[in-house]
Amino acid sequence: MSFDLIYQEKNRVLRVAELNLAIRQLIENEVPLLWVRGEISNLVKAASGHVYFSLKDEQAQVRCVMFRHKNQSIERAISNGQLVEVLAVATLYEQRGDFQLTVEQMRPAGLGVLYEQFERLKHRLAEEGLFAAGRKRPLPRYPKRVGIITSPQAAALRDVLSTLKLRLPGVPVILYPTPVQGQGSAEKIAQAIAVANRRAECDVLIVCRGGGSIEDLWAFNEEVVARAIADSQLPVVSGVGHETDFTIADFVADERAPTPTAAAQRVVPDRHALLAGLRDTAQHLQRALRNRLQNAMQTLDYLQRRMVHPAQQLQRQAQQLVQLHQRMQRAYAYRKQHQNWQWQSLLQRLTAASADFSRLQDQHTRLAERLTLAMRAIHGKQTGRVEAAAQHLILLDPQQVLARGYSLVQNAGGGLVSDANQVQVGEALRITFARGWGEVELKDRGYTS
Repeated sequence: MSFDLIYQEKNRVLRVAELNLAIRQLIENEVPLLWVRGEISNLVKAASGHVYFSLKDEQAQVRCVMFRHKNQSIERAISNGQLVEVLAVATLYEQRGDFQLTVEQMRPAGLGVLYEQFERLKHRLAEEGLFAAGRKRPLPRYPKRVGIITSPQAAALRDVLSTLKLRLPGVPVILYPTPVQGQGSAEKIAQAIAVANRRAECDVLIVCRGGGSIEDLWAFNEEVVARAIADSQLPVVSGVGHETDFTIADFVADERAPTPTAAAQRVVPDRHALLAGLRDTAQHLQRALRNRLQNAMQTLDYLQRRMVHPAQQLQRQAQQLVQLHQRMQRAYAYRKQHQNWQWQSLLQRLTAASADFSRLQDQHTRLAERLTLAMRAIHGKQTGRVEAAAQHLILLDPQQVLARGYSLVQNAGGGLVSDANQVQVGEALRITFARGWGEVELKDRGYTS
């Protein structure tokens, strides 16, 4: 049932259940999820795991319920008298008509303010570049000394020392004692960091403390500590709290470790791993040395097989000289004999050629006379043919025909006229004579069969 239906039926008499349901719906729809601060009282822990209590201040109180699946995430046990802040939904318990808060989250009072301070400082330092990865310095691989900044009574110190001793027993450790919790602890942590840098006794610093609430770890969220870590010339490893805890010091440090023990593991190598690496390296060197020695022995054997006594080498070279001398003698004799053969062949060819020289000369004379006679005969014959062709051309020359009294008749277009049918009476004709020409007009024409 909603209040709209109640408003429409003003005279309707409601049952109590209907009224409580309508009020619960109204509260849950109109009141948002909100944070409420107060002191816990009348705490009751049911066997089901649900927690019932009142949240009060000097002027009022309200009933609250926190179901089991919600209160299991609270680190500290809930008790009467605690000042807390709860994130809750306002509602109405219909069976009794009690107004109450259903709690979703709970934290100690003041955490909201601390969280806001944390976020503001984190945002401001991030804008200044204190968290930038470019300014982070690498940790020394094999530090000569390790500096620890923490409280001498802290359990974290024992964890760090035992881890360092287990991983690399020979590394010296320098403690810069300082309180890590309480009033003024942030300034003293910053002073310890400055002292460690001024003395320059170590290669790397561990700033650490064990886990705790946000208030317990708050010294590492102070700006003075963040500035001291950022100004440190020595690499700084932050190992504050548990793995889920994050502080401003974690973001500024050159490396963040989830726990103090992990911080100790980050700054020194594991001697077992080093020894294993040395063993592997030694085995590798032994294998390399053995292989090199075996190769050298094989090379020596090969060279020994190739090595010859100087006397044997001189004897072999003398034999080679004798062989070369014999080869030269044979080559000289062969070349000399070959040249003799060539000379004899040339002499024979020259002798044969000189015997036919006079015969060839007579033959050349006869051929020259025959060539002269043949050329004269061919010249006379060709001259007669040329003269006959010239006479024939003279006979075919039209000019010679015209000289005998004939003439050449042409029409106006320049075409020759050889038939009276080609012209018309009155047509102009051109007559070419042996010497000169004239134009006439045809007066009449006749035909011959």
